[in-house]
Amino acid sequence: MSNNFAERKSVILDLLMKEGSVSVSGLAKQFNVTVVTVRADLAALEEEGLLLRTHGGAVPAQHPKVLERMQADKGIKGVIAKAAAQLVEDGDTIIVSAGTTTALIAKYLLGKKGIHIVTNNTLLLSHARNNPQLRVTLVGGEFRPEEEGVVGPMALQAIDQFYVSKAFIGIDGASAKQGFSAHFVESADLVRKMAEQADEVIAMSDSSKFGKPGFARILPFDGVDALVTDSELSGEFEEELTKANVRVIKA
Repeated sequence: MSNNFAERKSVILDLLMKEGSVSVSGLAKQFNVTVVTVRADLAALEEEGLLLRTHGGAVPAQHPKVLERMQADKGIKGVIAKAAAQLVEDGDTIIVSAGTTTALIAKYLLGKKGIHIVTNNTLLLSHARNNPQLRVTLVGGEFRPEEEGVVGPMALQAIDQFYVSKAFIGIDGASAKQGFSAHFVESADLVRKMAEQADEVIAMSDSSKFGKPGFARILPFDGVDALVTDSELSGEFEEELTKANVRVIKA
């Protein structure tokens, strides 16, 4: 097997999603490398927040579905999050919803001052802890592992206490008829409440989610002020969004 770390990383993460755990000895045999090399690989992946090392192996750091989404189009997610972070100004108080792309905003706020984030996104904390300039308020409620987010009545009640300049919302799907949508009703309810509490609502999504509506409607297209997406968004959807007075930002 290749001694390339990137290739081994891909295989390790696939095994974690399928099997739920990996062993150092098993990986060393599969890759035909030393156990020292495998331990170094697992340590590097733990630093990325992708797994937790155990005695003799490792287990996923997140729910398998979250891990899968984190790895899917990882480069695009980072580009979108970086572009969204550029919309944040010093002194802003912002709300950030759950999601693998929205979580990355905290990573790209280095250098900005006086930023206060209100969020139900537990994945965001792994990035926020590396930036002492950020103040983070994590709302309470029911933790949903497959979303790495907090939902439910307690979360809705907590969000109602805040008023922010910008809300950065993640979505699971979008269509001209349904607008922006989520897979779960509880998630849609919470994101909609976040939008109500903000002066400006900014949706974040890669273009692959357009034309694939989710189960629960969050907001119509004209319910957001801007969309940060990638360069592959179709002209048809860009036209629909422009008609709804949505500013489309292609990262």
